Amino acid sequence: MAATLAGSCPRCGGKTLFTGWINFADKCRGCGLDFAAFNVGDGPAAFLILIVGAILVTGAITVELMFTPPFWVHLIWIPIGLGLTVFGLRVGKAMLLAQEYTHAAREGRLQP
Repeated sequence: MAATLAGSCPRCGGKTLFTGWINFADKCRGCGLDFAAFNVGDGPAAFLILIVGAILVTGAITVELMFTPPFWVHLIWIPIGLGLTVFGLRVGKAMLLAQEYTHAAREGRLQP
């Protein structure tokens, strides 16, 4: 889990998994592991929509019912949503790639 949070390569542990906030590097600069060979797909994003959406809606409704603030106060949910989304995508994508590496999962190949 620590390697997932740090964005580390599943083979060598170098912090080379991402080139940007949520974009994978083509390959590890340390050991040469080809990250493009792994198919992470949209799985993390699909679950993240539901999780972040539930957190934001619950938070907004709770704040509205408990404090009845002016409308502009609810603008705070935009950066919170962006932060949760970026963090969640990094963790979700890194975890799925690490699991694919650990279990030697490959798509489109028959297992002997």
